Amino acid sequence: MRDARAPASLVRAIGRWSLVGLVINAIIGSGVFGLPDDITRRVGKAAPFAYMLAALGIGVVMCCFGEVASRFSEAGGPYLYARTAFGRFAGVQMGWFAWLVRVAAAAANANLFVVYLAEFWPGATDPWPRAAVLLTLVGLLAAINIRGVKSGARVSDAFAVAKLVPIALFVGLGVFAVGPNIDIGGSNAPAGEWLQAILALVFAFGGFEVALMPMSEARDPRRDAPRALLIGLAIVALVYISVHLVFMGAITDPAALDRPEVRDRPVAEAARVFLGGAGAALIAVGVLLSTYGNLAMQFVGAPRLVFALAEQRDFPAAFARVHPQWRTPYLSILVHAALCAVFAIYGSFIWNALLSAVARLGTYGLVCAAVPVLRRRDPDGALFRLPGGWLLPLIGLGFCVVLAAQMEAAHARIAVVVALIAAVNWFLVRR
Repeated sequence: MRDARAPASLVRAIGRWSLVGLVINAIIGSGVFGLPDDITRRVGKAAPFAYMLAALGIGVVMCCFGEVASRFSEAGGPYLYARTAFGRFAGVQMGWFAWLVRVAAAAANANLFVVYLAEFWPGATDPWPRAAVLLTLVGLLAAINIRGVKSGARVSDAFAVAKLVPIALFVGLGVFAVGPNIDIGGSNAPAGEWLQAILALVFAFGGFEVALMPMSEARDPRRDAPRALLIGLAIVALVYISVHLVFMGAITDPAALDRPEVRDRPVAEAARVFLGGAGAALIAVGVLLSTYGNLAMQFVGAPRLVFALAEQRDFPAAFARVHPQWRTPYLSILVHAALCAVFAIYGSFIWNALLSAVARLGTYGLVCAAVPVLRRRDPDGALFRLPGGWLLPLIGLGFCVVLAAQMEAAHARIAVVVALIAAVNWFLVRR
């Protein structure tokens, strides 16, 4: 029995398959429902190859994450890796950028939830009902996660399964209905269009790193993290490519890609072709499940990042407090919920999605660079080791650099502001 006088500590309750569920939930959010039209406009009938290239690129990055994660059993994810490999300044920078990614991504998913809720309740997008819905979404998840990591992980598991059901129906019925119309071909798109398409798809494949943040509450994190990443990527890649193939079979007229409803709800409109209005409604339900499931996953992982920052004394100590009864980082959860609500109410889906995209490539590149550094420092410390020496980490780093070069000036300005805030944070805590 735990000594009542001892400080409360986190409990290891997340098993391997719950971790796989977290990875799937972390990746599958709005991208699967919103990108097929954009990718098709950019590279045409060769779009499935863009998905494969993006999956290969992000797969290299995830393998680097897997090796680094197999060295640690503490909370923090990318923040912890960067701090260990490159020192406190890099760790604080990584922590701020990783937290920005998570808050903005959660806010984007919450916004998209409201947009699709308007399919059933048109008034949901009005200012006051919108704010009420957003506060309810965020507040409910905060309450669930404060009551215990098991309850938070179970909610995430449930949504990971529930979000795949409408997608499976869309793919299963669509293959029979429009399969003969699927026409995969070549593309005359310039290299710039391919890079933009892959950048968008990397955003869709991204987010997996948040599943590595609550490792202090995983049962066997060093062994389970690499496996969960690779299993999750395989499932997500299959889902994304299958959905896009059915979309291609349903929307065969290139001119249809410019219709407003196809631009806003491409997969729902594809379902309308072979399932009618009921099919479009089914996909709308799928979007609600997908976005809220992604939001649920964010509340399991992201507060543990803030907890880890405080635990390492890179943030105020109050954020490392653990609830004496439920043994969760309750203050970190509450602050994360408050920020998500503010960002969601203030910004739109696109505003928050772009904000999340700005920080993501930097965090990925830094973890790829950490692989050779940690190998040199502790050659036998990893339970999972990449083949090929430094080749895969260098490929992953190059992949991130090339795609980061596609960012617009506005994105770069936001990144500079966040880096300055993180530098001030480091200056204050280094004393």
